[in-house]
Amino acid sequence: MPTQMQNAINGIVTDEIIKCSENEGVSVEYVLKKLSEGKAVIPKNKLHNISKPMIVGEGFSAKVNANIGTSVGYSSLEEELRKLEIAISAGADAVMTLSTWGDLSKIRQTIVEHSPVPVGSVPIYDSAVKAYESGRNVVDFTEKDFIDMVYAHAKDGIDFMTIHVGIPQRVLEKLKKSKRVLRIVSRGGSIIAGWMIQNKKGNPFYEHFDEILDIAAEFDVTLSLGDGMRPGAVVDATDPQQLEELFVMAELVDMARKKGVQVMLEGPGHVPLNEIEMNVKLMKKIGKGAPVFLLGPLPTDRGVGHDHIVSAVGAALAAYHGCDFICYVTPAEHVALPDEDDVKYGVIASRIAAVIADVAKGNRKALELEYNMALARANFDWNKMFEIAIHPEAAKKKLESRPYESDGCSMCGPFCAIKITKEFANQ
Repeated sequence: MPTQMQNAINGIVTDEIIKCSENEGVSVEYVLKKLSEGKAVIPKNKLHNISKPMIVGEGFSAKVNANIGTSVGYSSLEEELRKLEIAISAGADAVMTLSTWGDLSKIRQTIVEHSPVPVGSVPIYDSAVKAYESGRNVVDFTEKDFIDMVYAHAKDGIDFMTIHVGIPQRVLEKLKKSKRVLRIVSRGGSIIAGWMIQNKKGNPFYEHFDEILDIAAEFDVTLSLGDGMRPGAVVDATDPQQLEELFVMAELVDMARKKGVQVMLEGPGHVPLNEIEMNVKLMKKIGKGAPVFLLGPLPTDRGVGHDHIVSAVGAALAAYHGCDFICYVTPAEHVALPDEDDVKYGVIASRIAAVIADVAKGNRKALELEYNMALARANFDWNKMFEIAIHPEAAKKKLESRPYESDGCSMCGPFCAIKITKEFANQ
């Protein structure tokens, strides 16, 4: 069976293409064009039955991803399923299962089975966890282990996976000479770099990228080229270490497209506000229009405990300038494993950022919703307002907590500007 990209190139319209065109309010032909050019992707493993497919890329609404997963001392499949449900209920377009403790295969398979949206993963975590559980160092595994994990994740129905492939030896040399405060903050990137240094070998993902592409093509897994050298502090942003990896990714985009494999680029998580536009546009240009998937970005490192808000500020600007896929950041970022509330508010903050960007870009569907919201407010149509709201639950609770008997709300009461203006206009 061909991939979504190969189908688009051949003019074959899949169910996912039809659903995405309807959801986006664009023609099927437009979807086919962007997919065939590699400027958009529809993450959809052939083994995963998705009822809510998404299209990520140029010309489409910004999408939001929610990371869930276990950690040492916090491993519960039941909690992960609740997080999945909460993320989807809050409006996440995709989830990534990033568990590092427990029965990883069972957790992954169960999340895929229950998820109506695309599911992503990071295969290298499995290799590190297996090494650790067997009493070895987290970088004690073979090149074959890398490839086997990629295949296992694909076979489990994973729709998109982060592969830290952009760290060959020449990029690692940048690390050794780096003046960064935080040299590597990517968990996958640190594992790859540690493995390369300990084994005195090249990056297995890079050396065996052809094999990975074959697996991706077989299952139609979208490859997310992981930014193992992304800056983890705003003072480290946009440095040679980060940019060198981006140049490597450009080569890999070409290789993936030649095999009909869908591919997107992951980008930096910590970037000053004044550098966000440059980073996104550089990724788009160097990556030849491939969809851009950003963690955040966070334009300050001092918002600890409120990083979902920090991220929303950066994500809105990034999405306006071309970021296609926002990976949420939760209030717990940098200090703890996210709980269910963290997941909820992380998704909501990122969805707000995505909507702000869509409106600014003139997205037709987004502007229509804004117009309908204005009408609902003008008519004091609370039910319509709640229907359109990004997070109706919060709005309803506020209205119910301090109600007002007449038209308007308890904020202004009889001095409501909308009500007064209506009375004057009717004279």
